[in-house]
Order: sequence, then C-alpha cells, then structure tokens
Amino acid sequence: MSRWNIKIYGIVQGVGFRPFVSRLAVSCHICGTVCNKGPYVEIDAEGTEADFEQFRQNLRNKAPERASILKMDVQQQEGEEKGPVFEQFSIIESSREQGDIFVSPDIATCDKCREELFDPENRRYLHPFINCTACGPRLTILDAMPYDRERTSMKEFPMCPDCQKEYTTPNDRRYDAQPVCCNQCGPEVYLLGKETVRRDEAIKTVRRVLADGGIAAVKGIGGFHLCCDATNEKAVARLRRLKHRPFKPFAVMMRDIESVHRSCRIEPGQKEILTGHQKPILLLRKKQNAPLAPGIAPGNPKIGVMLPYTPIHMLLFDYPDGLSLPDALIMTSGNPAGAPICHNDQEAQEALAPLCDVILSHNRRIRLRADDTVMDWFEGKPYMIRRSRGFAPLPFIISPKMEGQVLGIGGELKNTFCLSRNGLFYPSPYIGDMSDLRTISALKDSVRLMESLLETRPVLVGCDLHPRYNTTTAARELRIPLFPVQHHYAHILSCMAENDIHTPVIGVSFDGTGYGGDGTIWGGEILAASCHSFLRLGSIEPFRQAGGDRSSREGWRIALALLYDLHGKEGAEKIAETLQLCNPQEFSAMDFLLHHQINTVISTSAGRLFDAVSALLGIRRCSTFEGESAMFLQFAAEEWLDHHAEAPFKLPEPVMQQKKNRFLLPTGQLFSALTAKRLAGEDSRALAYLFHIGIAQMIASACREAREKTGLSTVALSGGVFQNLLLLKESKQRLERAGFRVLLHSQIPPNDGGLCLGQAMAALYHLSAAPS
Repeated sequence: MSRWNIKIYGIVQGVGFRPFVSRLAVSCHICGTVCNKGPYVEIDAEGTEADFEQFRQNLRNKAPERASILKMDVQQQEGEEKGPVFEQFSIIESSREQGDIFVSPDIATCDKCREELFDPENRRYLHPFINCTACGPRLTILDAMPYDRERTSMKEFPMCPDCQKEYTTPNDRRYDAQPVCCNQCGPEVYLLGKETVRRDEAIKTVRRVLADGGIAAVKGIGGFHLCCDATNEKAVARLRRLKHRPFKPFAVMMRDIESVHRSCRIEPGQKEILTGHQKPILLLRKKQNAPLAPGIAPGNPKIGVMLPYTPIHMLLFDYPDGLSLPDALIMTSGNPAGAPICHNDQEAQEALAPLCDVILSHNRRIRLRADDTVMDWFEGKPYMIRRSRGFAPLPFIISPKMEGQVLGIGGELKNTFCLSRNGLFYPSPYIGDMSDLRTISALKDSVRLMESLLETRPVLVGCDLHPRYNTTTAARELRIPLFPVQHHYAHILSCMAENDIHTPVIGVSFDGTGYGGDGTIWGGEILAASCHSFLRLGSIEPFRQAGGDRSSREGWRIALALLYDLHGKEGAEKIAETLQLCNPQEFSAMDFLLHHQINTVISTSAGRLFDAVSALLGIRRCSTFEGESAMFLQFAAEEWLDHHAEAPFKLPEPVMQQKKNRFLLPTGQLFSALTAKRLAGEDSRALAYLFHIGIAQMIASACREAREKTGLSTVALSGGVFQNLLLLKESKQRLERAGFRVLLHSQIPPNDGGLCLGQAMAALYHLSAAPS
C-alpha cells in the first residue's frame, strides 16, 4: 500500500466535489480523507498503485460538471510523512490555508431538482428552495471561506433529521450540499407587508396577480426582479410608466426552450447557453409572429431571453392551482433607475412597493447582490454585455504569474470592480451606475465582502484618471494608495488581459466619454498600448460638445455643433430647419453656447459621433437610456443590409490627417458627406449603413498608419461602441484582410463593465515594476 497527497485547485467548492471524491475513493478501494482548505481541496489517499492511478485519472475525467480543475499537485509520501494507516475514506473538517482561492458562482437549478420539484411523491414537492450539490446559491449566500454551511446564510436554518441524513450519506445526491433544506426546515416565501401570507398561498397570490395583468416584485438568488405578463401589452406599458423607462428593452423569462423556439430564432450553440447551468440573458432575434407584447423591446429586432434558474421562477410558471400563466414573463432588474438591484426587504419596500402590486420575498439572506448576466452573440460564441450572476467571481488567469494584491475600482457607469491576487483577476458581479448614492454604498459593501471571501488586502487601487468620479472618491476612502489609469487605456488592457496578451498592441478604444488628461474628452482613440504604458497615436477628428451633461443624451446638440463648425451659423441654421433637427429657440441657445464657448468642451467621443449621426438621419434625436441613439442607428443600418447586398454609395479611401503629435480619422468629412446625401433625400437606413462602413474603413486605415509608425500588427478592439456588432464585424473583417491579428472580448464586456479588469492589470504591473 502507498500513500499520496493531492492538492486540487480551481472551482472545487460548492459543486459537490468532496462528496464526489469520497464516492470515487470507495469505488477505487482508496482509503484516506478529503477536506476543504479554502484555496484548494486536499486529499490524503492510500491504496495500491493500480487503484490510485484509476482514482487519479477519474478525479479529472469524472469530476462534477460544475467543477473546474485548474491544477492538481500529486506527491507520494514516504516514511514518517505517511502517518497512521487509514481504515476507510472520510470527509474531514475544513481548515483554512493561504493560497489561491476560487469561489463558485451561483448555479441554476439542475434538471434532477426540477423533476423532484414537480413530483407529488417527492418530499420536496413544490419546495421553492430545492437544491443539491450540482445547483443552487453559492456566492450570494457566502459569508466566508471555506464554503461550508456555517459560513453561509443557510446557517440560520438547522437541518431536519431527513435533510441531515442526506447531508451525511455519501451515496446521496445531497451529500455535503451546503444549502440543502426542505419544506420542513428551509427558508420560506411570504408576501412583504402581508407576512401572514406564506408558502403556497404566497405563490398562488402572486400567480393570480400576474394572471390578472398585475406587476409583482420577486426575490430570487441575487436580488429582486419586477415581473409581469410579457404577452400583455397593457401590463408592459404600465410597468414602463411606473419605472420611467419608455424604450429601454425589458428582459423576458420563458417557461422552457420550446417557448423560446416559438418566439425567437436560435443559432447553433445558443441553446446550450440558454439551457446550461449559468442561464444568462441571451439576446436573440425575435420572430415576426412572436406571441409577445410589442412593448417589450420597441423597435428592437432582438429580445433578451433567459430560462427559469431558481425553483421560485419555475413555480411562478407552473403550480397546481388551476391558473394558466403565459409562457413568457417580463423579468427585469428590481431597482429604481440608476440604483443597484434591491436585495433585502427594506430596500424592496422603499424602492419597489410603488412600482408593483405585490412583493414576493423570502427569509434566506442575500449576502452579495448579483444581477443577471447579459450576453450577445458574435461569430458563434457569447459576447458579454454584462458579466454577473453565474460567472462572477470566476477569475481570469494571466501569465506570467505576478505577486501582489490590487483592486481595480471600475468605471462610473456599469460599475464592476476587480480584485487581483497573485495573477488571478476576480471581477465582481454587476453593481450599477455611480450617480446614485445607493450604488456607491453597494460598491463599498461589495468590495469589503469580496476582499474577505478572497482573503485579499489590496495595497494599490487602480482608478479612473477623472479626479471627480464617485468611484475615485470611493477608492480614496479605502486609505490605500491610488494608481490612476486613463479610461481608454484601461479598456485596451482589459481586452489584453482577457486574451492573456502581454506584448504591445494597437488599441482601438471607442466609447462615449473618458477623461483625457489634456483638458479634453476622449472617446475615439488609436493607442499603442503595452502592459506598462500607452501612447496616443491618433483619434477621430475633435469636435465641440456643447450643453454639458445634456449633450450626452441629446445627439441633436452634437449634430448641430458639427454643422455649425462645418457650414457656419447660417448654413447650420438652414440645415437644422430643413432636417427638423431643432426648433428656433433651441438653435438660438446652442448658438450662444458655441459662439461664446460656454459650457462647451473639445471631444473625440466616438459614442457622441454615433448619437450625432443618428440625429442627423432622423433616427433618434435624443436618448432615454445610454446608447439608445447609437443602437437604433445600428438597427437602421442592419435593416438596410437585410434587403440589399452592399452599400448604395462608394466611399473614398480615408486619408489620415496629421495634427501635431497624432493623426486624425476624417470623421468630419464623413459627417459632411452624410449631410449632403440626407439633404438630397437619400434613404436614412442606407446612410446609416454607409456610416458604419465609413467608420470601419477609417479604423482599418488608422491601424495601418499605426503599424507603419510602431511595427505592431496585433489590434485590440474595446470600448462600449464595440457592442455594435455590425461595426465590430465590418472592422474585424477589414483588419484581418489587412494582415492584422484581431483581439476581441468574449467573457468580459467591451463596455465600462470591463474597465475594472484593465485597471487591476495596470495596477499589478505597476506594483511588479516598483522597486522593493
């Protein structure tokens, strides 16, 4: 008999790994122990050489499907190392060790639990919190590591004898499943404000409200949703009024994959994402005859779809109460505009009660809020828009491994933060926009909890260069040295980190606005970027952005400023009147600002340029949510492309203009050409497509120019503008034809939700380069 010590690193906590090891050891005639050390699972195994080899191979080959083994260290023990002989195999008490830590995200309800949920013969029939070692809450109930029941919010629910027996029986599917519970010993659902209405009566009441066209707030794994019948236009319109959300799309939860097929086109690979254990919101093309209310996503060819991922969601769709509910329910984040998702009763009562008819809550505490993950689809794989539930805080691993602990505090919009510990980067779940004090508070609380879970003590904080951002203020309050990182450089670093690239690249960073450090607003930048620094090689043509914060929502202001500088006051006034860009009073106010340079900044924002073109073409004059004008500009271009093989006009090859220390993309020339064709009565959809082609051509030309200056031939595309998949496709194709290697995002958002990864990478490289 021989003795081996095995240390297994990766997602091996909260996925039934120790019970799996125990069952496997017994089947392979191995004696010994397994325990959770926090950073890893440790196995002491004793048996014959042949039995151990079978055991070792099956550890990898037959691991639970939710597990992810990143590294396995095996050492044979000799002499006194061996200790006493083992007589059986057992799971022993967890202990804490220092090292890399991997926290499992929350896992959607598995098929076996769903089957039991609706089995009248099963003791967990209709139990709203059914789970097992393969599914259920993880991150959102966790107080501390290692992941054991006493360190989760489930510690408040002592197990009944039946659950205790399952929890301690090695051959049971719930062996060592930390959130295990049943109708007798687990959490309960209830109606907030009517706490006497509990359990089945609470669920039946909510189903009646939804069936009658009402609105419910429902507490899930990571927070509350607002919910209504997605086939009832009146209910959807009422939710829009109450939430002050006139056009921004609502997410839809559908009963099952067959319901999705009836409403949406599903491309190869998308079914696996929809039905997998993470269950994100996936943006799908809507069928023309989809049985859904038009108000779900007005004017949008796509809808965000997810399948039920908790037992509570499943019970809302199906319950033996005689009611028939639709196959689709609106399931949108339960929060007021700008605030984080509500995660406890007090927040729900204050913020959601005015927006709904009933609130379904429960008494299992959410320790860390986690909104739904949102994905688009590009070239046959996911393209992340919001990384949160089901994915956070899975780490990104970069090489070579660097020592040090840092924090990337994230952006002002779509905030997430990122903790880095010895070369592992852990992005947080989605927090929200930092304009709301509640979101700032949620950021601080979440940072503290994640630092505790990951046992990190950052010594440096990567933050935005803008000195007045709320994220910068929050970072300063941590009393840790700050390392400001330029916004667009952080975007490129996030793309490099995701692709594990550490050699210099040409960075194309296109987004809304970012502090440039030279007194201007940046947003359409061509950079030469390394892990240590960057050089601004070029940008789109600077333009004047007048009107302060309103100019970021009112694209007509940007369009008018461009016309003003291209055609003078009289020419701009005539064009604005012809195209109904603004009324005389609005023109007069803008003329005053532009003439006197009041409340006016110089900008190279690609996002604002898209808004301006959308207004110029009569598509969207203003935005009611971030990115609306640009999004509908894309839809118009794609609508043209659906019916035509190519652009209606040929554009000349763009010629870069030199200005002092950088070159400029001739975007003013393109805007002028579009204006002339619009005045000539050309189809706005055709011009929208022409604009996308023009920008893609400029990006390719700019990168060729950058290659001549630097010798670099790898291009990273990042920034919120590259959520536009039409621009992404046209740019990528042209760059690859020009011989470039193109780096894209997939698992981290190109928008500001990915900034934290770039900030953390910059801070860690700075830390590693600093003299000791």
